[in-house]
Amino acid sequence: MPYLGDLLMNEISNVAIIQWQNELMKIKDDRGQTYSPTYLRTIHAQLSSILNHACRYYNLKTNVGTMGEKEADEMLFWTQEEHEAFIKVVKDKPQSYYAFEILYWCGLRMGELLALTKEKFDFKTGTVKIDESLQRIDGKNIITPPKIKKSIRKVTMPDFLAEEIKIYLNGFYKLKPKDLIFSFSKSFLHHEMDRGSKKANIKRIRVHDLRHSHVSLLIELGFSATAIADRVGHESIDITYRYAHLFPSKQKEMALSLTQVRTKSQNDWEDLLKEDEDDV
Repeated sequence: MPYLGDLLMNEISNVAIIQWQNELMKIKDDRGQTYSPTYLRTIHAQLSSILNHACRYYNLKTNVGTMGEKEADEMLFWTQEEHEAFIKVVKDKPQSYYAFEILYWCGLRMGELLALTKEKFDFKTGTVKIDESLQRIDGKNIITPPKIKKSIRKVTMPDFLAEEIKIYLNGFYKLKPKDLIFSFSKSFLHHEMDRGSKKANIKRIRVHDLRHSHVSLLIELGFSATAIADRVGHESIDITYRYAHLFPSKQKEMALSLTQVRTKSQNDWEDLLKEDEDDV
């Protein structure tokens, strides 16, 4: 395992495991496709077995591989390119298209998506209000307030998405302010995820992983954990920091920015000295 090859077994941390998993998710095969979740789990299981053997026979204190398994499941996500490939093939069903666009570009939970009504959209400010969630209770669809206060928020939509949703809502006949804009169930979304992933020939992730995809995209764009937590309604910033393994790719950019700041400061200082010399 090249990524972990330079580490002794007792030096492998759960953070290193997550970073390794993230690298695996980026690798592409000869066809240009990333590894499937099943294959990724198989690789992880092999590492966990090796660490188990070391714990049993060589006094390794902890199998950090088991600590990373839950994170591996939670952190599956699509790149923007994968989402674009997916969204093209589900465009034949308008409700699917607009639902998955909102999930990816706004980072909503499924229950929040299914509780959306016309009145929650404000196209003057380009925002959508999130203050309810649809839950399946005793075989019935029930609209409930969110479990945590942080989940109540206004999410600003990208301009293109606001235009898309405006077109979608205008296509309804006599849609009332309190009418739900999506009439399907969570199982429909799962089915569409299966259909679209196969047709687009990309890895299958869970519907909830679109939320992880949104967070990872915001991290890649350089937004802070605090700003991201506010947008997606994380109860604690600690939840956002679970994505910390995505941040290292920014180190070079940070160093470059610091270099630019230092260079500008030096240039300003030299210009100031030159002005003083000219005055003399």
